[in-house]
Amino acid sequence: MILQMSPFISGPTLLSSYRLNPLLFSKRQRCMKLPHWHFNRTKQRFFAVAAAENNKDTLPKTFDFTSEERIYNWWESQGYFKPNFERGSDPFVISMPPPNVTGSLHMGHAMFVTLEDIMVRYHRMKGRPTLWLPGTDHAGIATQLVVEKMLAAEGIKRVELSRDEFTKRVWEWKEKYGGTITSQIKRLGASCDWTRERFTLDEQLSRAVVEAFIRLHEKGLIYQGSYMVNWSPNLQTAVSDLEVEYSEEPGTLYYIKYRVAGRSDFLTIATTRPETLFGDVALAVNPQDERYSQFIGMMAIVPMTYGRHVPIISDKYVDKEFGTGVLKISPGHDHNDYLLARKLGLPILNVMNKDGTLNEVAGLFRGLDRFEARKKLWSDLEETGLAVKKEPHTLRVPRSQRGGEVIEPLVSKQWFVTMEPLAEKALHAVEKGELTIMPERFEKIYNHWLSNIKDWCISRQLWWGHRIPVWYIVGKEEEYIVARNADEALEKAHQKYGKNVEIYQDPDVLDTWFSSALWPFSTLGWPDVSADDFKKFYPTTMLETGHDILFFWVARMVMMGIEFTGSVPFSHVYLHGLIRDSQGRKMSKTLGNVIDPIDTIKEFGADALRFTISLGTAGQDLSLSIERLTANKAFTNKLWNAGKFILQNLPSQNDISRWEMLLAYKFDEEECLCKAPLPECWVVSKLHMLIDTVTASYDKYFFGDVGRETYDFFWSDFADWYIEASKARLYRSEYDSDAIIAQAVLLYIFENILKLLHPFMPFVTEELWQSLRKRKEALIVSPWPQTSLPRHMSAIKRFENLQSLVILI
Repeated sequence: MILQMSPFISGPTLLSSYRLNPLLFSKRQRCMKLPHWHFNRTKQRFFAVAAAENNKDTLPKTFDFTSEERIYNWWESQGYFKPNFERGSDPFVISMPPPNVTGSLHMGHAMFVTLEDIMVRYHRMKGRPTLWLPGTDHAGIATQLVVEKMLAAEGIKRVELSRDEFTKRVWEWKEKYGGTITSQIKRLGASCDWTRERFTLDEQLSRAVVEAFIRLHEKGLIYQGSYMVNWSPNLQTAVSDLEVEYSEEPGTLYYIKYRVAGRSDFLTIATTRPETLFGDVALAVNPQDERYSQFIGMMAIVPMTYGRHVPIISDKYVDKEFGTGVLKISPGHDHNDYLLARKLGLPILNVMNKDGTLNEVAGLFRGLDRFEARKKLWSDLEETGLAVKKEPHTLRVPRSQRGGEVIEPLVSKQWFVTMEPLAEKALHAVEKGELTIMPERFEKIYNHWLSNIKDWCISRQLWWGHRIPVWYIVGKEEEYIVARNADEALEKAHQKYGKNVEIYQDPDVLDTWFSSALWPFSTLGWPDVSADDFKKFYPTTMLETGHDILFFWVARMVMMGIEFTGSVPFSHVYLHGLIRDSQGRKMSKTLGNVIDPIDTIKEFGADALRFTISLGTAGQDLSLSIERLTANKAFTNKLWNAGKFILQNLPSQNDISRWEMLLAYKFDEEECLCKAPLPECWVVSKLHMLIDTVTASYDKYFFGDVGRETYDFFWSDFADWYIEASKARLYRSEYDSDAIIAQAVLLYIFENILKLLHPFMPFVTEELWQSLRKRKEALIVSPWPQTSLPRHMSAIKRFENLQSLVILI
């Protein structure tokens, strides 16, 4: 009676053709909680009733996570991961950021694998030929360290082996353990084309590296010189800025007196590294500092150096407020001092050996470790009365990311790439719109780095990696030959120096980032520009990676791509943030807050993990917690239970006539939708609106919006309202028209939900898809839902009025 009189409902539609589910008005429903009205509390009884009444096949109680590997292997065996040009000609191509071959899966890997797989699966369903090209990086320093530790356990030191013997052991290790990270990436559901998997030391990629070096050298962009680098005393190699981590640590500020030559005056300096005073080449003061203006132009005597004199100079670089306002200039062991010395034409004096001990310049301190020398020097300064005081001081200490030891700024002879002309072209690519960086705010960082770029040190003093293609002339080491191989080098040497000449190759290898910078095109066959893959798939479409390597990797790929191919290597860059713990802290073994992806998959399933970490926003860090994983595991179960209910209430496979009646409904047509009862018209209209919204968000790479919108529709509109509302008529006669249209809508909505969610949750959606009858193809390659389908706003409004009424009651 209330419904007949209610102003919220117009016309006889609801009462004449649809029976309200009495559960909507049951006593239990008075305790409903928003935003999700948990009508599923009574579903268990209905599932059991439906199964008993219809005697149909049912799914297992829950989705079995162990079936994920079975599903994945089936996809791969069917060739679904390979690009298919039958449905389209415009390929979508991503080059996977190659993880270190030494690595095991961490949440950073899980993040990029999930996001890239979402992109690839979406575009595959859209009909585009998709290529996600996987591979691993040889990780020069990391791999050499791992193998050296393995050898140490056998009582063997690397230097006791020849270079060839050592690299042979590394290759043996790689063959045995190098596939770990690949198998773990597969557990996440990565739909890569594994037939195209690459390794940065593959023959083809190594050929590309040599070719790149030679071409840059021929253009005068590669040179050799002695410059300041980050030196790792333990690893005995230069390391990149990326491999140096700075930490705030307690230290000491030492105050030391320098006598002014020819006078009784002293100037007191403050330093955190007194052992480097043996490399002092000047004392500097600010020209505006009246305390020291009288000493400018005089000489000072460096303590403990047997009277070595250095000039007292002025430069505005000196901070009057730090320490005493007098700065010791040690350009051989400080980046800022090095730049100042080069500007002023001061000499460079190195006091350190490659192993971190002091050299002959340090006199009596020669051979001492740098930290031992610091202690002894301070003690001797105290004895001579030149030590003023020392006080606690917080230091920003550079440490090796690999070994953990303190990095030593050191002037060393290395190979460099001149970056400025390369950077100019990369800047123009963004300016001209050839490259889009997401989020847009990172364009400023990109532009700042490239506008202030320094030359790139590309040589490393290692045995594992791409050997620098340079050969020296025995007896004339200042001269060298650049060649593609030893035979070509010898032939060039014979032509220039005669048949009796002897040559030897540079022992250094190239920075790992050098080969990584060529990754988007070397993996497709470059320098052979006629290779099929290069012609079909280059330039690539998308580069997805962490924002922390925007410069170290992304910008270098852009520079090298333009230089060697004439094209920007990808049109879009998507940058994700870091995964942090529930308190917003960076995950680390020290804090004990690391969440292991493989353990997480075993407990919650790959789909729940993927859905959880895909709900973030581009460029922003994501907090991960067990609570979120648990909630999204519940979402997986909710999806599974909905599938069970629908499967139990569909006609049997052999009931051909009923299936024909059911499939006769074409809800993508205006006429069919108009004739549908209010609940069906409402939920189908909402679905069609969702498809448009979600597709637009996919195209904009707003994956968090996709996940949340689809989740809300499935849980609130479909599960909480429509499934509950459909039950009353599902239990009528099998051939009742109301029951048939309810079955048709349940199937139509559910299969479209599975499609929308598949890029996020590939395993459970594929399993449910295969369980539904009348499937013609795998979900992974099924067409994406059409957009701009009919919807009835009046039906949506009327049903929303009904919802409001029910909630009020």
